[in-house]
Amino acid sequence: MSALNEGKVKSILSGDTLILQNKAKQERTLSLAFINAPRIQSDEPYAFESRDFIRKLCVGKIIHFKVLYVIPQKVGGANREYGIVQLPGGQQLPDLIVQEGWAKLRDDAERKAESPQATELLERLTAFEARAKADEKGVWATKASQVQNVRELPDPKAFAEEHKGEPIESVVERVLSGDRLICRMMVTPTQHVTTTVLVAGLKAPTTARTNPSDGSQQPAEPFGNEAQAFVEERLLQRSVQVRILGVSPTNVLVGEVRHPVGNIAEFVLKEGLARCIDHHSTWLGSEMGKLRQAERSAKEQQKGLFKSHTPQRTGGSESEAVVSRVFSADTLIIRNKSGAEKRINLSSVRQPKPTDPKQSPFGAEAKEFLRKRLIGKHVKVKIDGTRPATEGYEAREMATVSSNNKNVALMLVESGYASVIRHKMDDTDRSPLYDELLAAEEAAQKEQLGMWALKPPKPITYVDYSESLEKAKRQLTILSRSKKVPAIVDFAKSGSRFTVLIPREGAKLTFVLGGIRAPRSARGPTDTAEPFGQEAHDFANKRCLQRDVEIDVDDTDKQGGFIGTLYVNRENFAKLLVEEGLASVHAYSAERSGNANELFAAERKAKEERKGMWHDWDPSKEAEENGDHEESAATNGANGTNGEVAASKRPADYRDVAVSYVDPSSARLKLQMIGSQKQNLDSVMKDFANFHISPSNSKPLAQPPKAGDVVSAKFSQDGVWYRARIRRNDRDNKTSEVVYIDYGNSETQPWSSLRPLDSDRFGLQKLKPQAVDAALSFIQFPTSPEYLSESCNMLNEITYDRQLIAMVDFNDTRENLLWVTLLDPSLGSSSSAGSSKRVTLNAEIVSEGLAMVAKKLRPFERAAPDVLADLQARQAEAKEGRRGMWEYGDLTED
Repeated sequence: MSALNEGKVKSILSGDTLILQNKAKQERTLSLAFINAPRIQSDEPYAFESRDFIRKLCVGKIIHFKVLYVIPQKVGGANREYGIVQLPGGQQLPDLIVQEGWAKLRDDAERKAESPQATELLERLTAFEARAKADEKGVWATKASQVQNVRELPDPKAFAEEHKGEPIESVVERVLSGDRLICRMMVTPTQHVTTTVLVAGLKAPTTARTNPSDGSQQPAEPFGNEAQAFVEERLLQRSVQVRILGVSPTNVLVGEVRHPVGNIAEFVLKEGLARCIDHHSTWLGSEMGKLRQAERSAKEQQKGLFKSHTPQRTGGSESEAVVSRVFSADTLIIRNKSGAEKRINLSSVRQPKPTDPKQSPFGAEAKEFLRKRLIGKHVKVKIDGTRPATEGYEAREMATVSSNNKNVALMLVESGYASVIRHKMDDTDRSPLYDELLAAEEAAQKEQLGMWALKPPKPITYVDYSESLEKAKRQLTILSRSKKVPAIVDFAKSGSRFTVLIPREGAKLTFVLGGIRAPRSARGPTDTAEPFGQEAHDFANKRCLQRDVEIDVDDTDKQGGFIGTLYVNRENFAKLLVEEGLASVHAYSAERSGNANELFAAERKAKEERKGMWHDWDPSKEAEENGDHEESAATNGANGTNGEVAASKRPADYRDVAVSYVDPSSARLKLQMIGSQKQNLDSVMKDFANFHISPSNSKPLAQPPKAGDVVSAKFSQDGVWYRARIRRNDRDNKTSEVVYIDYGNSETQPWSSLRPLDSDRFGLQKLKPQAVDAALSFIQFPTSPEYLSESCNMLNEITYDRQLIAMVDFNDTRENLLWVTLLDPSLGSSSSAGSSKRVTLNAEIVSEGLAMVAKKLRPFERAAPDVLADLQARQAEAKEGRRGMWEYGDLTED
C-alpha cells in the first residue's frame, strides 16, 4: 500500500474517477476503490448527478490520496490505480459518494480487499450502500429523473434567439483554446445542452493541433498554449454562467462566460493572452468598454502578446471650453478659457452623409439638434487623437465632448442623428465609448429614429425677406405687431448687422441694431476695418452666433434690412456692445427706439472705464464741447463737508429712508423710502400674508417661470411670502434665482416655493418695487474680498433697523441710481467746538479705513471741494492709524 500523496484535482471523469495534477503539472488518473459510478460519456442514468456531486467537492482543490490497489490494463496504457481521497474538510471518498447513493460497490470488490485497511473500508462501504439503498438515495431511487443531454444542436441560431441574453447555469467540460470552450448548459434541471461556446469580445491565439486531412501537426501561435492553460486552470469543470449573445459566421454559439469572480474575457485580456475584437461589440454593450480597458492595461504593461508593444501617445487631459459654433452634426468650433478657438470632430461618429439620399435630408435636423443643446454652453473636451490629412480633408482632432455629464456623440447616435465609424483595429483615435456608440446605433436603427426613419423629414425652407425693399416692407407690417419674436442668429455680418432666421414664420432677414453705430469690420482680405470694427464683429460672433434670440422690429433701412432691438439671454445686445466700447449711441435713432436711457447709460459706463473706442476719452474736453451742462446740473448745490454737513448749505432733497440690503459684491445699497409708500408696502404685505394662508391660493406655477416674471416667493429664512422677480432659471435642477423687489436681496428657490402673483391685488401697477438702487457719494470701496466683506459688515451694522436720512447728491437717471450721503439723526452733531453739523455714515466708514476717497470723481463730487477735503483728512488719519484696509500701509502708493 502506497504512502499518503498530495495533488490538485484538475477534473472529474465520472463519479468514481479523478484527474489529479502535481506541482509540476503532471497528470495522474485515480479511481475510487471498490465502487462503480454511472458513465457520463454514455449518458447513463444519474451519471451527471454522480459526477456533479464529486465535482463540487473536489475540482480545483488540494486533496490527499492513497493508492490501495492497482489493476493492469488489458489493452496498452498504464496500470489503473484505485484508492481513497481525503478532502480538505476531513471527509473521505469513496465513503461519502456511496453514503449519498451516487455509486455502487463493484462485483469483484471483495477480491481486491487484500489489506486490513482495505477490508475495513469495504465493510464500511457495504454498510453505507445498504443504508442508501433502504433510503432510496441517488441511483437507488425508485422514481428516476433522467437528465436529457443534447450533444449536437440542430439549429444553433434558433437556440440563440430563444435564449438570447439569458444567463444559463453551465459547467465547462473542456477548454479548447483561450476563447473556445465546450460547455454543458443546464437549460432546465432535466434538459442539458453540451456544445461549443466562443467567448465574446476577444480572439485568443490558436493552440497546437493536428490537421485532420493529412495528420500533420500545426504548431501553436505565440501564447496560444499559455492562453489555453490560463483559462483551463480557472474554468475547467467549474460552474459558470453563460449569457448567449448570438452565433458566429460559422454557426457557433457566442456568449459571455462569467465565473463567480467575473467575466473570464476580462482576465484573459489583462494578461495579454488575447486581443479585443469588434464583432461582438454591439452584443456586449458597455461591457465591451471593460474589455478594451483590460487590453489597454496589458499593452501599457507590455504583457503577453504585447510584450514588444510601443505605447501610443494618449490624448490630452480633459479641459473645459465653450461651444462657439456648431459647424455640422459631427464638427464643433470651441473656445478655451484664453479665448482661442479651434475646430474639433466628435470621435467615432459621422453626421448624416450628404451624398446618401436617405441620410442627407436629416443633416440640417441633426445640426439643429446639436445647436440647441450646445451653443454657448460649457463642455468638457478630451482629445482622443488626430486623424491625418487625406485628399480633400485637413488633419482633424478627434475629441470626446460631454455636456452636463452626457456624452454628446452618444446623444446624437441614440437619437439617430449620427452613424458610427467602423474603425480598424489599430485606430488610436476611436472614442472611449466606442462600444456604447455601436449599441446605441443598433438600438436607433431598430426603433427607426432620426435618419433611420422610413420617411425623410419635411425640409424647412426660409424666405429671404431682405432680398428687396418691397418684400421687407410687406413683412414689416407683420413683424412690427409682435414683441420679442423668437429667432436664431445664423450669421454675423458685422458688430451690429446680422442674418437671422425666424422658424415659426419661415423667414430669413437681415437685422440691424437700432440706436447705435458700430465701426465697420473688414469685408475681405483687401479691405481695412475701422478702429475696433473687428473687435465689435468678434464680440458679436462670440455672444450671438447660432444663439436663440428675440427681436423687436421697428423699421427697415433702404437696403431691405430690418431695424430693431435684439435680445440675447433677455439682454439688449446693443447695450452690451456699447458697454464694451465697441459701438457709440446714435442719439436720434436711440430716442426713436425707446432705449435711449439704457444706451446712454451704457455709453457713459464705457467712457468712464475707458473701454474700446473710449480708451483715450477725456471728460474735460467732452465737457467743453457740451458746454459743461452735466457738471453744472450735477453739482446741485452740494456744498459743505461730507463728514460734517451744515444743514443750511444743503439743498432741500432730503429723504427719510431705511437700508433694506447691502450688496456684498459691490457695497451698493437698496433703500426703502419711508412715508406713504412704506405704509402702502406694509398694508400690501399684510394682505399678501393673509392671501397665502388660504390653501386655494397655494397652487404651484402652471408652467416653468421665465426670466423677468414677477411671482410670489417664500423667503427661506423666515418662511414669509414676498414679491419677487425671476433673474435666471436652472431648468435641469428646476430652480430660479429670484430678487425680492421690495427689499433688494436675492436667493435661489426651487420652483415648488414659487406661486403665481395676483397682479390685480399685488402687481407692479398696484405698488411699484420699493427697493431703490443707491450708492454712497464721494467714496469707493476696497476691491480686496476680505476688506470689502468688512466694509459690507460695517454698513449692515450701522444701518440695520435704523431710520436714516438720505441726502440725494445726484440722481443718475441713466442707470436709475441715487448717489447719496447718509445721515443718522440719532448720532446728533459733531463734538468739535462751535460745530452744529451732523456726522454722516459716508465719513464714518472712511474714518474706519473701510473705504477711500473716490479716485475718479464725478462732476457733482468735484463741485464740493470742502466735502472732499474733510474726507481726505479722515482718510489720512485712518492711514496713520493703520485702520481697516490701511493695516499694512498705503495700498495706493504702487
